[in-house]
Formats: sequence, structure tokens, C-alpha cells
Amino acid sequence: MRAAPVQLGVNIDHVATIRQARYRNIPGEHEPDPVRAAHEAELGGADGITIHLREDRRHIQDRDLELLRRLVRVRLNLEMAATDEMIAIALTNRPHTAMLVPEGRMEVTTEGGLDVAGQMERMREVIGALRGEGILVSAFIDADAKQVAACAALGFDICEIHTGPYAHAFSNCGGDFRRDELRAALAQVQAAGSAIRGAGMRFNAGHALNYHNVSPIARLEGIEELHIGHAIVSRAVYVGLRVAVREMKGLLGQSPLS
Repeated sequence: MRAAPVQLGVNIDHVATIRQARYRNIPGEHEPDPVRAAHEAELGGADGITIHLREDRRHIQDRDLELLRRLVRVRLNLEMAATDEMIAIALTNRPHTAMLVPEGRMEVTTEGGLDVAGQMERMREVIGALRGEGILVSAFIDADAKQVAACAALGFDICEIHTGPYAHAFSNCGGDFRRDELRAALAQVQAAGSAIRGAGMRFNAGHALNYHNVSPIARLEGIEELHIGHAIVSRAVYVGLRVAVREMKGLLGQSPLS
């Protein structure tokens, strides 16, 4: 039995996506404002706020990060590429956690885990720089034993397992866990989580999780935090962000705020 419910980090990138669709090149216009969205998510019970400052600034902007770091009252998790520019930005703003992710200019959203094993020296440099400012360092990786071992060797604080393959299997199988494909996808996430915990790192997960497929992931042994964005922002269109966050927290086994 779980000692404590899994925590919820709410990704608000797609609030910024809506803003940028209209106000990409209009200074001073911030509707809807990701900073206000973070406040609403906190009031709904979010345990953390996640943003991804992409190199092409397609949604979250530098201004958003600067204000969020000052105003957020829960943990701020910055998803970032391991580039010199992003490292400098992280060192200036000092989020609570920096999660290193792969980044492709043509992708709609992050499509796979970071190849930590293939760039050990660079990862060691980045971890050292971020840790020097007291920032916890996380890696977004596929459920691959080689990648977990590489993260452990480098001393990452946290590994977040990419749950996209699980979500795809859930959709293909209609959520039917009698299907081998879906059981195998979930078991792969759990096996990676067990290896992460065995190496002394925190086990988080995220990507393509929604109100239908999240509960089995939230029940995995030792998982600490899920990062969910698109599903919550989409639900918020109908019920508001506070309610959307509360509903998701209920699915994670947390008592929603009154």
C-alpha cells in the first residue's frame, strides 16, 4: 500500500499556446496569462507547476518564467533543453527543479525520452552547473534500463519516465488490461520505476496522461509525482482550471480541496 498519494505537477504550457495563437507579436498582451493560470492551479491543489521554455519560444516566454519563479507558492519545475542558453536562464531564475528533455523544432510536443547514455559528458557538465545553484536535476527518459543506469551513474536526483507508449497502448486497447499489449506497457513503466528507486533516485512519470488512463500509473509502487498538462488545460475549457486540477487530484488518490 502507498505511504502517500502521488503528487500532481500541472503543466501550463498550453495556456500560453492559446495566448500565442493571438498575441505572438503584440507586446504587453497576455490573455490568457500563464501566471494567472498557475495561481488557479495552486488553488485547485496543484503540488507543483511545470513549464517548458522552448528554444523557439512557441508558448512559454522568458517573462512567464521570471514572474512564475517569483509568484508560485509550490514547486516550479522548468523543462529545458541542455543548451548553454537554457542553462544560463535556469541559473538566473533558479527553479526548484530543472528537467532535461530532448527538443525538436518540428515536433508538436516532446516525442520521446532524452538519450542520457549517449551524451554522458555533456550531462555531467549540465548537472554540475545546475546543482551548483541548489537546483534539483531531473531527466525525462524512456522506460529503458540503459537510460536509468546512465542517470544513476551521473547522479540525477529524479527520473521522469515517458508514459507516451503506455498512453498509446491504453488507447489502442480501449483501456482493457486483459490485453497483453497494455499490461506489458504498464509493466515496462513499473520496471523502470523500480530500477530508478533502487538507484536512490525519485520516480516520476508523465506525457499523454489523461483522466481515463492516469489511475493505473498513479497506483504504481513508489511513484512520487506525475506531470500532466494538456488533459487538464483541455478539461479546464469546460469546468475551469481549479476544478480540472481538483478532479485530477481525486484520480491520484488525493483529497480534493473544498
